Amino acid sequence: MSKHARAGSRATRPSRTPGTTRPSRRSRAGGTRRADGGSRGSRGSRGSRPLAFAAALGLLGFGAGWVYLAHDPPANAAARVAADARPPAQERAARAAERDPLQGLPEVSEQTRAKIPADARQLILVTGKAKDSSESTAALYTRPAAGADWAKSDSWPARNGAKGWSTERTYGDLTSPEGVFALTDAGGLLAKPPGTKFPYDQDRSFVATGRGVNGESLRGSFDYVVAIDFNRKTGVSPLDPTKPEGEEKGGNIWLHVDHDGPSQGCVGIPKAAMQKVLETLDPAAKPVIVMGPKGF
Repeated sequence: MSKHARAGSRATRPSRTPGTTRPSRRSRAGGTRRADGGSRGSRGSRGSRPLAFAAALGLLGFGAGWVYLAHDPPANAAARVAADARPPAQERAARAAERDPLQGLPEVSEQTRAKIPADARQLILVTGKAKDSSESTAALYTRPAAGADWAKSDSWPARNGAKGWSTERTYGDLTSPEGVFALTDAGGLLAKPPGTKFPYDQDRSFVATGRGVNGESLRGSFDYVVAIDFNRKTGVSPLDPTKPEGEEKGGNIWLHVDHDGPSQGCVGIPKAAMQKVLETLDPAAKPVIVMGPKGF
């Protein structure tokens, strides 16, 4: 084929009319271009997409905020914070419970209760039948913590001084001292009962001589004793004769085994009760004895 033939074949293609534009790829795909430079269809729809997306985000944010306010409005949140700031339920119940104004010790006066050490958690209460009586009752009390009310756990018949009670005791007056006294030391003729926590002095010297005020035998009275800290040196055997406040007040006032008669100033309780006392009292609980006529 000659060069002229090939050239003729090209000439058969339609020629563009002067002044017309060739359709672009974008206009062929998306429509014809308008005379004002815009395009039909595609460019308008693409411009509206960001606006629709922003509107959707706005509606979503508004809905989330409405749900938050409806679920947990500020007033409810503040109320919950106030509720969480309250004391625990158990503590509130304890505060609400009415305290016993007598602290579990109705047999003694307010003045005597005020003398009981705040840290004492064990107590023996000896309540005399009358100011001049040698008959009394002894009871063991405990409390779970300082400041709590006392609870009675045991009670026994008891004897005290033959002439009752005195706040100004003197040697030989046959009265028991009235007041609140610590219990710190123990001992006896017999070996200490199992579980005894007090310092315990077993000694053959714990034997009473003579006879009781009413002529009764004193045999076995000092099988077990707990020294009452009235005019004595603490931290030593109950047998120690030291009297820091002078001989005229007397001393060696003990809680010991009852000999079925009044004492010269000590407090006597049954032998089994003495064993119970020694098994129970604990120096860590700061035990005390509160003793005197009823209502003192």
